[in-house]
Amino acid sequence: MISWLEPTADPHFPDTESALAEPPGLLAAGGKLSVEWLVVAYRQGIFPWFNEGQPILWWAPAPRMVLYPQDFHTSKSLRKLQRQQRYRVSEDRDFNAVIEACAGERSGQRGTWINSQMVEAYMTMHRAGFAHSIECRDGSELVGGLYGIALGKVFFGESMFSRVPNASKLCLKQLVDCGRYELIDCQMPTTHLHSLGASEISREEFEAALNRWV
Repeated sequence: MISWLEPTADPHFPDTESALAEPPGLLAAGGKLSVEWLVVAYRQGIFPWFNEGQPILWWAPAPRMVLYPQDFHTSKSLRKLQRQQRYRVSEDRDFNAVIEACAGERSGQRGTWINSQMVEAYMTMHRAGFAHSIECRDGSELVGGLYGIALGKVFFGESMFSRVPNASKLCLKQLVDCGRYELIDCQMPTTHLHSLGASEISREEFEAALNRWV
């Protein structure tokens, strides 16, 4: 799920243990994190999320937080940062580095939901052509990034990180502006997502969007 809260927290699941105690859309436990399983799951709007040592848990929360590219809010500070061209934004240049950074420990967070099984699974999805990353660099240093799954015209966001202010927003802006997607799935609602233009839609609306664009 996309972690759109800057700069260091993971906004969808700031407290994974307490969130898992009250499941918002838990469907099933078990299965595999193979390419075949993940592609079938994402096509139906289902994603894995579980702690290290737990069985694989599959989720489909409702309502669903989504971002339509045309609704993305570009703040004045983000426009200014783009004009300065201080950072270089790229796509699929270093997927492994991005997911490892997203999986790293963050300030104010007791752990990360991106465990070793998830890292390995999404690296495999990247090699299979389904998982993609966007990177933000200051010179040669990776200072921000995001990754997710692309199926048809839908991008299912998984996580993002920033080591400097607005770096992940630049990556999201690249995703919005690339023109390949009609919908960006953000999965869980946060105030930060709302500020960027995301909104909540019903399960029926989300499934209709998947049927249309995946």
